Amino acid sequence: MEHLSVFFCLAITLHNIEEALWLPKWSQQPSRFQKPVTAGEFHFAVIVITALAYLSAFSHVYLPEAAFTKWIFIGFLGSMIINAVFPHLIATVVMKKYAPGLLTGLLINIPINSLILYQMFTEDLIVWKELILSTLVVGIILLALIPVLFKVGGKVSPEQIAK
Repeated sequence: MEHLSVFFCLAITLHNIEEALWLPKWSQQPSRFQKPVTAGEFHFAVIVITALAYLSAFSHVYLPEAAFTKWIFIGFLGSMIINAVFPHLIATVVMKKYAPGLLTGLLINIPINSLILYQMFTEDLIVWKELILSTLVVGIILLALIPVLFKVGGKVSPEQIAK
């Protein structure tokens, strides 16, 4: 099971790189899915979220018997699966324009995270209630954290520091 955590880290990294490259420019167009965000704001937020994802995976690998680390890790897995659909897939369909992160979300995050969850179910490490509750809690925390990280990123980004 531990070796699969590496694939989660790889998947979220590739997804977040895709977003970091193209999402700030994409966000500048009028949309109900994304408020405009600068590259500095977004890059700061995506680095912190990626670090938290890695921390969740490594914590679960090193403390697999701890329920708290398992819940955070499976919450991240579930949240990233949902993230591929909303906002990426829905935004692409509604706006009729590719939303950055869609390909890596659909082709990498969903399959890898689903495989990890399948393996955890197969090994009786999780039950549906844990997955659903963990995904909701981690997802809500991440959604609440993102605007805060954008704000902090706006203050510490090189373009703001230069002012």
